[in-house]
Amino acid sequence: MELSCFREPLCQKSPRELWKVHWLTETNENPGRKAFAMNDTGNTAATTAMGAGMMVFLLLIALGLYLFYCFCCKRICEKCGVNPGVLIWIPIVQLVPLLQVAKMPIWMIILFLIPVVSLIVGVFMWVKICVARGKSGWLVILLFIPVLNLIFIPYLAFSE
Repeated sequence: MELSCFREPLCQKSPRELWKVHWLTETNENPGRKAFAMNDTGNTAATTAMGAGMMVFLLLIALGLYLFYCFCCKRICEKCGVNPGVLIWIPIVQLVPLLQVAKMPIWMIILFLIPVVSLIVGVFMWVKICVARGKSGWLVILLFIPVLNLIFIPYLAFSE
C-alpha cells in the first residue's frame, strides 16, 4: 500500500498538512490491523540548515573556550618565569611549558597518554604549578568540585 501524500515534496504543504495524522487501513508489518502514521517534516533543508548553524555555533564557543584556556596557561607560564612561545597554543604540546613550570621532566608527556595515569600525573603537575605560583597545593581540590573547577585555571592565571 502506497500513500501519495508521503511522496509529495514537503515544502508544498502547509504546516497543518505536515502534522496531520493519516489513518492507514493496514500496514506491511500487521496486515488487516489499523495503524496510523505521522507525516512530519523529516530532514528538510530548513532542519539541516538549523542543525548546521547550531554545530557552527557550538564549534565557535568551543574554540573560544580553548583559546581562553591557552591564554590562561600562557599567563601562568609567564608569571612563573617560563616563556611558553607558540607551544602553549598546540593541544598536546602545550604540556611542555606547563611541565617546565612544574619543574617536571618533559618525558612525562608520555604518561599523559595512559588513561588513569594521566589523571594522577595531571593532579601532581597542577599541585606543583600551584606551589610555583605561590599558592597552596591543596588548591588543586578545586579541580574536582564541579563549578569551581571552571575558575581554577583563570584564578592561577590572573591572581597576584
